[in-house]
Amino acid sequence: MSAPRNIPPAKDFVRPREVAGAVCLAPWGERAAGVRGGAPEELPKVVGFVLSRFSPVVNAAVVKCLGDPAAPDNLIGSAGDRTAMVLATMYGDTVTGDTATARMVEGQVHSPLLFFQSVTTSILGHLTKKYGITGPLTSLSHLTDPGGEALLLADSLLEADAADQVVVVGVETAANERARSVQDRLTDAREPLGALPVSDAAAVVLLRKAGTGADPSAMLASAVTEPDGPAAPEYGWLSRLVAAGRAKAGRAA
Repeated sequence: MSAPRNIPPAKDFVRPREVAGAVCLAPWGERAAGVRGGAPEELPKVVGFVLSRFSPVVNAAVVKCLGDPAAPDNLIGSAGDRTAMVLATMYGDTVTGDTATARMVEGQVHSPLLFFQSVTTSILGHLTKKYGITGPLTSLSHLTDPGGEALLLADSLLEADAADQVVVVGVETAANERARSVQDRLTDAREPLGALPVSDAAAVVLLRKAGTGADPSAMLASAVTEPDGPAAPEYGWLSRLVAAGRAKAGRAA
């Protein structure tokens, strides 16, 4: 009988995924002082999206990570048909959702534009057109670890050969009264809800299969381990994705 294999414990297991690009963006105005990724509050406008900064911050972070969609050297290039996108958020676009609800309660005519942009993948659809991405498109929400779940889904897509690379996006807007109320009501000491960022924030990580040309030293730990790099508490649950970018930047320095 052969000797049992030495299987590393889950906490030591790291999946061979290469980080080809990573960006964090916090458009917090004066509150962004000293925060990695801090940017002016004003974001580039996105045609077809109004009122909320949910979609504009996703758009700005993705473009900053992948490069100009019109440039031939952007990180997607001709691999659009083998590229997937995953968007993770805890509460979604609360500004749009609450605005649409308030208008309905007040008896106002419902705006088709608000209905369109209330779907979290709407901004991903906008970005796929610009970059020629035609792979799987997914949006997910999770109350304790949206970032970890997004990375786990990205792993699954790569392992199932559904894509050669995955653009993982984490986004959360500043908590409004409803989001804060949910946090207070559902927080349980045994399994607390994921921490919210200080204000509007997004983090983007482009993952590729090992050996596809990215920096082989820039490995991202699986969702079963803590990601490399220092924590970023100001980003709340997004810190899992932010840490991946910091680790890559640190190794490249």
